[in-house]
Formats: sequence, structure tokens, C-alpha cells
Amino acid sequence: MNKDRRSALRIRVNLPARWEGVLNRTEAAVTDLSVNGCFVLTGGTVEVRELISLEIQLPNQPWIHIWCEVVDAASEIGFAVKFNSLAEEDQQLLADYIAQQS
Repeated sequence: MNKDRRSALRIRVNLPARWEGVLNRTEAAVTDLSVNGCFVLTGGTVEVRELISLEIQLPNQPWIHIWCEVVDAASEIGFAVKFNSLAEEDQQLLADYIAQQS
């Protein structure tokens, strides 16, 4: 049995998103979110360890921009990412949103 490696609280969401990788630039939805990563529901192709640019639209907030690394991919369904870099202000918006939803 695999032990869950997630260290942060995750919440189920349905947030508009857009991402850009080596081969794709497309609209998506974030369906699972924490302060450390998320699941991006989308078509398109990514490779594990690929670096992507991700933007997420939190309700009543500006888009937040996050540099991410793909940690798991399910072809034509989506992919999971861990967050590598985001502005301090965006990080606070994300943490506040997750705290409000839990």
C-alpha cells in the first residue's frame, strides 16, 4: 500500500486555470488544491518533471501565477503538479483561500 506523501491540507475545488508547457498552452480546471500543489484537469500532453507555467483564478481575486513541476500525468485527463515558485502575495492569497474553504 502506498503511503500518501502529501504534507499539506488538500481541498476539492473547481477553479478556472490556464497553463503553458513545452508543447501546449491551454485552458483547464484545478480540481484538487493545496498550498504545495494541485491537480490540473485538462487535455494536452506533459511529461513528468516538466516545468510549466500555471495560472489559477481564485473567486473574486486576480489570477495567480505559479511555476510548477509535473509530478504525475494521466494522458488526456490531466496532471498533478508541485508548486516551485510563486510571488509572496499570490502565496498568501492561496493560503487564505484554502483556509476559508476547509
